[in-house]
Amino acid sequence: MAAQAPAPPPETGPERLPPGLYIVAGPIGNLADLTLRAADVLRRADLVACEDTRVTAKLLRAARSRAPMQAYHDHSPAALTAALVARAHTEAIALVSDSGTPLISDPGFELVRAARAAGVPVTPIPGPNAAIAALSASGLATDRFFFAGFLPAREAARADAILALRGVPGTLIFHESGPRLAATLAALAHGLGDREAVIARELTKRHETFRHGRLAALAAEAAQDAPPRGEIVVLVGPAERASSEAPGAVEAALAEAMARMPAGKAAASVAAAFGLPRADVYALALKAQTRR
Repeated sequence: MAAQAPAPPPETGPERLPPGLYIVAGPIGNLADLTLRAADVLRRADLVACEDTRVTAKLLRAARSRAPMQAYHDHSPAALTAALVARAHTEAIALVSDSGTPLISDPGFELVRAARAAGVPVTPIPGPNAAIAALSASGLATDRFFFAGFLPAREAARADAILALRGVPGTLIFHESGPRLAATLAALAHGLGDREAVIARELTKRHETFRHGRLAALAAEAAQDAPPRGEIVVLVGPAERASSEAPGAVEAALAEAMARMPAGKAAASVAAAFGLPRADVYALALKAQTRR
């Protein structure tokens, strides 16, 4: 009688992750962009904290994860933040957002800050990011850029926020929604001047589009079109240096800035935007004040 083969060892689950908080970047549209490391962490995590459990359930299925979920968003109570930090001392807690990298226009700042303060290890699991993906394919300057997220909804606050960005020496990156796009483009054209810009929509998805043009023309088109669907990234190129072909541009920008801030700050902002010496622009500001 032949000897019976030994029974295979019982199946075991994946090896547990070390305790801590894991910031896991997920796809921004195409599930195939989920990284191998992110999928591995989601399978091995003890708990997945997420904005919307319905959205994250699809992500966990793609990662073949059975980890339990906990809703965590901007309106979650401080007690939940404290509870997650307490668990992270002995368990692996993965934080995900509905799309892309957590904390980038998404919840999580308070959780990461509290975890750091409590001595909990915080590990980034990098991956897709809409702002960087849009910038990489925009054709605009990439050596310097500033991510501004969503602009304020109210007109006055939005105008002030745009004016504060006028002197940033690099490409500006914004997130925007379809219903607000036309108003935002018009405000950007008014506050920054008619710069080169790109509208990136539905990144990594079937209907991914990039629209290039000047801000004024893009704003006019958006005002005539129906509000687009999907998530949108607006990129605005750096300010172009003033030239003899645009007489009065500096004076006009300075007058607008001085209507909102003291002469010194207005001169500094306009000088940075046009690549001019601050002293020269401040002299123009003083002349403008004497003419009032």
